[in-house]
Amino acid sequence: MMKRVIQAVGLLMGALIGHELSSWRSTGGAAWMNPLLGMPQAAPSGSSFGALIGAFAGLMAATAMSGPLLRSLQQGIDRASGLPVRELLPGAAGLTAGIGVGSLLYPFLSNIPGVGLLLAAAATVVLAYAGMTIASRKKDELGEWFGARKAGQVPAEERSSYEEHKILDTSVIIDGRIADICKTGFIEGTLVIPEFVLEELQHIADSSDLLKRNRGRRGLDILNKIQKELDVKVLIYEEAVEEPGEVDSKLVKLAKAMRGKVVTNDFNLNKVCELQGVSVLNINDLANAVKPVVLPGEEIVVQVIKDGKEHGQGVAYLDDGTMIVVEGGRDFIGTTMEVLVTSVLQTSAGRMIFAKPKLLEKAL
Repeated sequence: MMKRVIQAVGLLMGALIGHELSSWRSTGGAAWMNPLLGMPQAAPSGSSFGALIGAFAGLMAATAMSGPLLRSLQQGIDRASGLPVRELLPGAAGLTAGIGVGSLLYPFLSNIPGVGLLLAAAATVVLAYAGMTIASRKKDELGEWFGARKAGQVPAEERSSYEEHKILDTSVIIDGRIADICKTGFIEGTLVIPEFVLEELQHIADSSDLLKRNRGRRGLDILNKIQKELDVKVLIYEEAVEEPGEVDSKLVKLAKAMRGKVVTNDFNLNKVCELQGVSVLNINDLANAVKPVVLPGEEIVVQVIKDGKEHGQGVAYLDDGTMIVVEGGRDFIGTTMEVLVTSVLQTSAGRMIFAKPKLLEKAL
């Protein structure tokens, strides 16, 4: 069906162009050369012969181009279907604006002799494409602008929390901790998994090396878990980055284009992103930030303030409120003493430290 539509458009466009060109030549006093006899003569029935030749040429051109056009159209439809509404709306608005500008220019361009209609149509197509492209690239800024216009209607925290893209690299997917972080709700916005990252994971999973193969399969399992089990938005970004290069360089370019943040635990990628001005969320930095303030074997000075639940226990607290259970510390309530950390328990309720008096350690 679409092939017939393309052929009909080509037929009409060819007829219009042929009509315009033949009219222009006849009004300019140019001789008409009969292509069959090779002799100059007047154009039969005004410009109808030119319209007929143009229609035939347009039909042939449309038939030849229908295959590539249909494939391109189908690819565009598939790509648009995979995009969220938030990205489709700015593109549609830009397309409409471009067509509107082209309509305003139509009366001026169509009056140009000979090629007026063709020039007006070409200008409309170019302006529509330019409007769609510009609006798609500026979607985040447009969202912020429209949010600012509604300052009195929407709470500030909702206006500022638009869907921010967190772009995952291969290393952080294989690491697996990203799934646990998403489960806690600390990651906001949309997780973006580029298609070239999926291809790299698949390549690793198909490796002949057992260790690499296991790491690749672990990464694919983690992605499957994030998509199916966790309450987080995931976007598989299928639009290819045309420039050749390594996965890291493609990630940086994609983060710049989407104004997103790269989630990684790769030290080198972290440095490259900083140099390129791209925001980075490093899982290792997060782990260091939430690690215990003390480790088993360390010595700290505390004040035992009350007895514990078990017999002979005393309880002390750090400055941040972390509870320290001192074995055998009941006899030291109200005194400040040195204790030796024996273990640290980290739960969702907080951190608990177990210790014993250093005096008892020396006595032993």
